[in-house]
Amino acid sequence: MEVKSIYPIINFSDEDEIAVQYERLGADGVIIISPDFSDEAMLIKKIRNICEKSDCRLYIWQPYKRLEDIKKVLYAGAAGAWIEATEQTLIREAADRFGADRVGMVISEPKLAADEFKLAKELNLTNIFVTGTIEKLPETVGNQKVIATCRYENKEGQKHLLADANVSAIALIYENETAALPNIHAMKAALETDSVKFNLFRSSLPFSSFKLNEDGLIPVIVQDFRTAEILMMAYMNEEAYEQTLREGMMTYWSRSRQELWRKGDTSGHYQYVKSLDIDCDRDTILAKVEQIGAACHTGHRSCFYTNLASKAYDGRNPMTVFDDVMATILERKENPKEGSYTNYLFEKGLDKILKKCGEECSEVIIAAKNNDHNELVMEISDLLYHLTVLMVHQNVTVEDINAELEKRSLKSNNLKQFHSVDKNS
Repeated sequence: MEVKSIYPIINFSDEDEIAVQYERLGADGVIIISPDFSDEAMLIKKIRNICEKSDCRLYIWQPYKRLEDIKKVLYAGAAGAWIEATEQTLIREAADRFGADRVGMVISEPKLAADEFKLAKELNLTNIFVTGTIEKLPETVGNQKVIATCRYENKEGQKHLLADANVSAIALIYENETAALPNIHAMKAALETDSVKFNLFRSSLPFSSFKLNEDGLIPVIVQDFRTAEILMMAYMNEEAYEQTLREGMMTYWSRSRQELWRKGDTSGHYQYVKSLDIDCDRDTILAKVEQIGAACHTGHRSCFYTNLASKAYDGRNPMTVFDDVMATILERKENPKEGSYTNYLFEKGLDKILKKCGEECSEVIIAAKNNDHNELVMEISDLLYHLTVLMVHQNVTVEDINAELEKRSLKSNNLKQFHSVDKNS
């Protein structure tokens, strides 16, 4: 069964945090509408800020006129560029250059757009955005999947659209500026039927299969999903567990107050669920979350801030070595140290850094051809160091690289894309 999606719409002028918050609340992506491309630098900055803060998939709708404008948006981190249907030549070029999955077509008058739908089918576009608040698709759509617009308040309209087999997603219009953003997880749960499914948290085991303590509760260990830091421990009953799944926000049972409590309701320090796992005995849950602010009521990041006993040990994580090297190079740039080779490179500037990167790349090739393992390890290390210096010099972060690699890891059949990039470079 097809899984449908919900994409809230925000304006270019809205705060970046709105898009981030929508992702935390269960949105499958966010549509940013930019009326023109006059403030290009600000749009690119906005895209990068949002992508750095969250895993939000951004779709940028604006009046593109050049392939270069689309390239900038996609390279900044956007998941897709949505182009007005009238720009058919540009749509063709963009689909060929970047792939049909990263290009969308915006159709404002679907009942008059037979030719546009034909082009979308020819190019195999997966994102066809139909604007205007409609409750029924016109015949011109044919058998193609579209993203239909609907207001948040129009629950019946949402149901009608979702029941249409041609509707793959709803573009959600929410205009209540004074209220908190709607919980998309909960919205999806309310809209689900036997024939309409969404990406939701679904428990692989029933709560009845868990081993509870004498109070009918199960302990929950909470961990930061990025750093693996243990944040806190609390308890759930079945109601708390079900609410956590439904809303995507950690909810517990208070033993002292004998009531449900959603973490963050009083402090603002919410915990957004990334995953829930259970141990082999089924008597303890491990929750990986995105923690906002402090997890501990004392204001500490973690409740486990008091050391009772310890011994000396090497706590280095080999996966963080590159982060440590990057941090050292950043420190050298901001606080130069006399006699530092890193500072020598920064003082000489970009041309010197690029020359060293080129030299080290050649040394790697020679070491590989010599089939000398130790030499190759040394030369690759030298190359990575100089590339890191280049990254710092050019303000490229590890997160930038990780995000780009992650996007590529989710793709298949990339040969055409890379060939096209080389061909047009």
